[in-house]
Amino acid sequence: MSLHTAAAAAAAAVWRGQGSNVTKLILKCTRWQLEETTDFITCPYHYYCDSAYPGDYAPAVGALVTALAAYCLLSASAFTVLEITRGSAAAAGRRRKYLVPSGPFLLPLVLLALAKGQRINAVFPLAQLGPALLLTLQASALAFRNEADGDLRYAVLEASTVSGMLHASLYLDAVVLPYYTGTDALRWSRFSGQCATCLCRMDPLVVGGRTVLYRGLSKTALSIIFALCSRMVCRIYGEERLSAWTRSTLEAASWVFVAGDAVYLAGWATVEGASANVAVYALVAGLVFLCIFCKVYKFLAWVETRQLQWKPNITSCHDVV
Repeated sequence: MSLHTAAAAAAAAVWRGQGSNVTKLILKCTRWQLEETTDFITCPYHYYCDSAYPGDYAPAVGALVTALAAYCLLSASAFTVLEITRGSAAAAGRRRKYLVPSGPFLLPLVLLALAKGQRINAVFPLAQLGPALLLTLQASALAFRNEADGDLRYAVLEASTVSGMLHASLYLDAVVLPYYTGTDALRWSRFSGQCATCLCRMDPLVVGGRTVLYRGLSKTALSIIFALCSRMVCRIYGEERLSAWTRSTLEAASWVFVAGDAVYLAGWATVEGASANVAVYALVAGLVFLCIFCKVYKFLAWVETRQLQWKPNITSCHDVV
């Protein structure tokens, strides 16, 4: 038996004996080590996982995260529908900030879930569904403005939202990038048999892989952060024509990016074939487009009001004549 055949047999034995454990180690690996190899034809790049995975949290933790994600989606959808049917009011906005995902109460809980998301794999696996939670948070931050008495309290509240959005993006990347890297490693590699996670590849392993293009800290997150900062500037220093147009442009660009991410992730979940993931991302995409419809509806109502204000009063002119 040749050395290559023996290595292949050993790899097959490792995969059959502890396939689920090995797969989890690869999908949760945060540090890959490249080893020197002499087989430049069939194994030019030889990697092994150089990090230890502490294990999953109890399924009860996943159930709590599921309840949190469901409430975030339902609350954002409910307040969006109310804003379409009843319009917005300042008093309602002050009460609403405590109930929406981007508010001062739910935002820390979402950050806690994302920060511990590497070990949350039961019921609501954040490595697969974490982007849906971040998209809900981003849509909430764009759709619902913070309301507070006084510029100082408003600035503190808005700054905490900006900081929360940045941390949420970083926490999510710490969860999903190892998963995407491991997925790419499993799809485009073969086990060498030298260790449980030793893989042979024909091309270098890239952080985040080449299969999924989504990232938490991306142009979407940065545009939302800039849009929230422009809101704060307009609130404190006043909405002049230039600042108002800048804020509106940044918010419109942010909605375009969020909608693009929602469509991309829904398509990715469909390709992956998991029905539960497809349902989650379809619901989040529905929320995003509901929020966009709300913004367009309010803009058209504002345009109609402006036209009525500037429309000549024909009757009064006739009376004068």
